[in-house]
Amino acid sequence: MITPSRPESLLNRRMLICVLTGFSSGLPLFVLISLLSAWLREGGVDLKAIGLLALVQFPYIWKFLWAPLCDRYGLGLGRRRSWMFATQTALLVAMPMFGWLSPQPDLPAISALAVLVAFFSATQDIAVDAFRRELLRDEEQGLGNVIHVNAYKVAGLVPGSLSLILADHLAWDKVYFITALFMLPGLMMSLLVREPASSRRAPSTLRLAVSEPLREFIGRQGWASALTVLAFIFFYKLGDSMATALATPFYLDLGYSKTEIGMIAKHAGLWPNVVGGLLGGVWMVYLGLHRALWVFGLLQALVILGFAWLATAGHTLVGLASVIGAEAFGVGLGTAAFVAFIANATNPAYTATQFALFTSLAATPRTLANAVTGFLVEGGDVKVGSMALFHIDPLGWERFFWLCFVATLPGILLLHKVAPWNGGQSGPYFCKPNQAG
Repeated sequence: MITPSRPESLLNRRMLICVLTGFSSGLPLFVLISLLSAWLREGGVDLKAIGLLALVQFPYIWKFLWAPLCDRYGLGLGRRRSWMFATQTALLVAMPMFGWLSPQPDLPAISALAVLVAFFSATQDIAVDAFRRELLRDEEQGLGNVIHVNAYKVAGLVPGSLSLILADHLAWDKVYFITALFMLPGLMMSLLVREPASSRRAPSTLRLAVSEPLREFIGRQGWASALTVLAFIFFYKLGDSMATALATPFYLDLGYSKTEIGMIAKHAGLWPNVVGGLLGGVWMVYLGLHRALWVFGLLQALVILGFAWLATAGHTLVGLASVIGAEAFGVGLGTAAFVAFIANATNPAYTATQFALFTSLAATPRTLANAVTGFLVEGGDVKVGSMALFHIDPLGWERFFWLCFVATLPGILLLHKVAPWNGGQSGPYFCKPNQAG
């Protein structure tokens, strides 16, 4: 159940740690989504290839496969801190390597490096999510997750704004190096914080670390209910994820400069998103989680239609800022409820593996559906090697965003089962896990 956090909780050390964990988690993903796509588009790579590059984010989908390793083993600093420190160090080294490559001739090498960055980033997320779940007290879970999510979004300001502005004045190798340096605060945090007491109780065997989280979740929900919950997690953010997959190339195609995108579009999107997330965390206290999922989900769907209007509006900075701000506010609300749902569905006894499973499902649309967004906009043959599997007629930007709006509907319809309007905070398809373990 989402309960109001005490005011003093906002000022404690654990909330500051949530800021740092969120920022470190968000930075590498936004490098892959925002900075990499802008760099490739400027280098002459077509939208279809950029869209397919979303497939390099597969580690975010499959991270639950190696999450039991993070539950079972530590690397010297404790189970959570050691994995956090190791992956943050690896990201600090790997991200500047993009600057050593050139978009068109080195596209295969760029793709391989992007997979490596995604793997390190996804593994960091496993450790960070488990660390945060174990660090926060029960009454702090709602506030702590909202702070983490908003710090995650603030991290997007670096590759999505600062780095783009720098790219108008510096060589790309320097841009990637400066961007990677923003991993340092999280890395220092991993060295200085203490391991949560609960994380010291590791599963006795790797087999138990694999089997027990799944057995507990299915046993708690039942097969039918568990599959319904998993389907909801997959679909709730599908339309929003598709709509923002090619956001930076979309703005470039409309004629906006990288500086305009960095100064206006990214700021207009970030702060309404942060406000929406914080307001969503407070609003949930009064609406209840079930009704918040309905209200926020509908708003999250409707604001996507602003992009369809923007595609026909011409070059208008006010219109750009207004549409992106509205969309970001709606998404901020929806994300606050969605993260609260995932956190409440996780048993603290099996944090890393269950959290990884749920967030892997949430990342699946961003990877699979987003891979075809470039084909949906521009059209073309989907190929495996030299063999064409099928042809997609171009939708163009306006009809593409209408399709994204339609893609939000399955997740909203599943709320009838997962979170009925009058169902309170829990129901047959959403049960609070036992706290044992």
